[in-house]
Amino acid sequence: MKRFKDKLSLITGGSKGIGKAISLGLAKESSDILFTYFRDKKSAIKTKEEIVSLGVNCDIIKINLSDISSVEDMTNYIKDKYKKIDFLINNAATGINKPSMDLTEKHWDFVINTNSKSPWIIIKKLSEIMPSGSSIINISSLGSIKVLSNYFSVGISKSALENITRYLSIELSNKGIKVNSISPGIIKTGALDSFPEGSDVRNSEIYQTPAGKPLEAKNVSDLVNFLCSEESDMIRGQNIIIDGGQSLIV
Repeated sequence: MKRFKDKLSLITGGSKGIGKAISLGLAKESSDILFTYFRDKKSAIKTKEEIVSLGVNCDIIKINLSDISSVEDMTNYIKDKYKKIDFLINNAATGINKPSMDLTEKHWDFVINTNSKSPWIIIKKLSEIMPSGSSIINISSLGSIKVLSNYFSVGISKSALENITRYLSIELSNKGIKVNSISPGIIKTGALDSFPEGSDVRNSEIYQTPAGKPLEAKNVSDLVNFLCSEESDMIRGQNIIIDGGQSLIV
């Protein structure tokens, strides 16, 4: 029997890149899937079709996670319709890829709302319908602890997300809910195309890891599945770096 049969997973930003790999990985273990997307409906529908082909149910929700009132409306909708969430993966992220001195307050609010505030609100609201043994995983970034060019807004927001992880791991422990975060190394996805030429994340050397191969989205998906499993029960409030050892040498 697959590990996650009769479970429901919510993945924000689950239609492309790392989020898609996470959605498919959970579906392959028989979890039903609910994922959000922002703009690209075509990719969302394609990912949904791939998930359904694995023999599980899949629903999709279009949402702008920087709009906090919409986030609250979404959580109310999910609570009313689905009644239960077993695994919550806060994966969706955005960034204004410029140095800090070139950012505006509007930029700050947009990124912080999407990457930090909305995950907190989603956890706060949906933890009410998460049973004992459920798992919350926040997808962070090595930019939370390393200074990368044109990465200020993302790095700051991910630092906040990791602290949200630690605090809520304790606050939700009495409900039997695990909370952890994952910081992947650089993975070649379409999201990197938005960074200016010469940015650290576009340096080809950063993909060369001591593991002898580049990090892939599936590696993150496999770690998510482990953190959702009973085998990870004693891992709480941790930020797990998965990067093939690259952060040890760069």
